[in-house]
Amino acid sequence: MAGHDTSKKHTDFVTWNLSEWAAGLRYEHLSEDAIRCAKLFLFDSFGCALGGSQQHDVQMMLDHARAMGGADTCTVFGSGFRTDPVMAALLNALCIRAMDYNDIYWKADPSHPSDIIPAALSICEMNGLSGRDLILGTVIGHEVEMRLAEFGDPGVREYGWHHAAITCIASPIVAGRMLDLPPDQIQQAIGISASPSMCLGAVTAGKLTNMKNTVDPMATRCGVEAALLASRGYSGPEHVIDGKEGLVHCFEKFGGKFHVNILTDGLPRSSSDHCKIIDCGMKSFPIEALSHAPLTAMMKIVKERDLDPDAVQEIKVEVIARAADILGDPAKYRPTSKETADHSLPYSLAVGLVDGMVTPLQFKQERIDDPGLIPVMDKIKVVPNDEFEALFPKFQPSRVTITLADGRSFDARVDVPKGDPRDPMTEEEIAVKFDALGGEVVGADTCGTLRELIMNMEREESLGRLFELMTGTKTPAHA
Repeated sequence: MAGHDTSKKHTDFVTWNLSEWAAGLRYEHLSEDAIRCAKLFLFDSFGCALGGSQQHDVQMMLDHARAMGGADTCTVFGSGFRTDPVMAALLNALCIRAMDYNDIYWKADPSHPSDIIPAALSICEMNGLSGRDLILGTVIGHEVEMRLAEFGDPGVREYGWHHAAITCIASPIVAGRMLDLPPDQIQQAIGISASPSMCLGAVTAGKLTNMKNTVDPMATRCGVEAALLASRGYSGPEHVIDGKEGLVHCFEKFGGKFHVNILTDGLPRSSSDHCKIIDCGMKSFPIEALSHAPLTAMMKIVKERDLDPDAVQEIKVEVIARAADILGDPAKYRPTSKETADHSLPYSLAVGLVDGMVTPLQFKQERIDDPGLIPVMDKIKVVPNDEFEALFPKFQPSRVTITLADGRSFDARVDVPKGDPRDPMTEEEIAVKFDALGGEVVGADTCGTLRELIMNMEREESLGRLFELMTGTKTPAHA
């Protein structure tokens, strides 16, 4: 293909187009809808971060960071630990990601664009930037990440790779823009970050480990470090996306096709242009994205019929093939950790049936270890539905059929889960989620103050007050 021509100039590669766009974008170029959506995603993400700051994997990473040392430059949510901007980006991204409760955009590839927000946070805090800068960085991160999630046919996930492989491209663009780098240095940062960061899908296959929630934050960390290196003149391959042995070249060897124009066509440049962040979704349950529709369908049946869990004989769950493969493999019927449980359809539906809700409480280790859930999980049959394949990713169809011991059966189908842009979470609904996650960390009154601050982020001259309020009044014992 022509993109493999090593005689090309650096401006001939798509990394240049993305870099030039990001370098030139200003807060004033954003639409009112994009700004409001960015603030809602900051609100949702920071709530997730407060809850995530209490998780065991975050505590282990904090202990590691303390042992490593680092410049007293940036603040970590929850703990208030101070460290360098690179480590702070990793830790804050892990706080946001740790509960698998943050935003979701799934097209050819899945993605969680809010994992990239800490790339903007670190540089904003380090350089004393404003709330407007953070909003701009958030919009840029979502724009690039979401386009990267669309441009594959199929996406990299279908080849057994993880979406951190696209986050490592988006994060240096955000960090580079926050550093106010010129386009050529942002382009170098993309090459620096992407070169070592392509990620295997093994982290979300079978039995899951701490790395399931860590690889994307690590890709964000790599983007921040890459931008800082590029600011010093460090170089990276400009052709890392569409040149020789870049991402496109490597995957096309296996029959894939990538529409590189999707990355650049219609990039927003004025307040009248559409920003992708408006199309992103949120999670109303702390579980893997493709579990939301079947769980919503099951809970709808149970609540409408007031079903007794003991009367249920079988729950048949019809989903797209990749959901059945990811969420219904044998390891998911016997989860031993939160990481596996929140990617398990059998567990999510079983605990939802028995407890009548699926919240972070259902993913505490003592609940996961309850042997009483095993026979309930064994009643759940996860099967692929060929009819649904053609509807994805526009819809996330799922049909649940509950059969009772007396022979009666009830079914429900859900195509659009709550939190999808077509059924979005309101500010009030996000506030309920935020308070539930953050109340025990910073207190109910502070949660209310944070809501007001975040939803008026454009008025903040610096992020100092945000980090002060996002520092917990209590921190769990370290591992």
